[in-house]
Amino acid sequence: MTERRRFQHTISLKDRLVSFAEEAREKAKLLTGNERDDLLKKARQAETAANINDWANSPGLRPPK
Repeated sequence: MTERRRFQHTISLKDRLVSFAEEAREKAKLLTGNERDDLLKKARQAETAANINDWANSPGLRPPK
């Protein structure tokens, strides 16, 4: 059985997602049509994932009973 490669991220998940979304929006400005739409969709998904990550890690969230 092979071992999984493990490594520590130096940048938080939220920061990586936000950075990806910003880069995708910049690239989308240069494109048209379906490619542009796909990049904008991925940017929105990354921002949504960052928001969900914030919510899941918020101190107000209670564990299930």
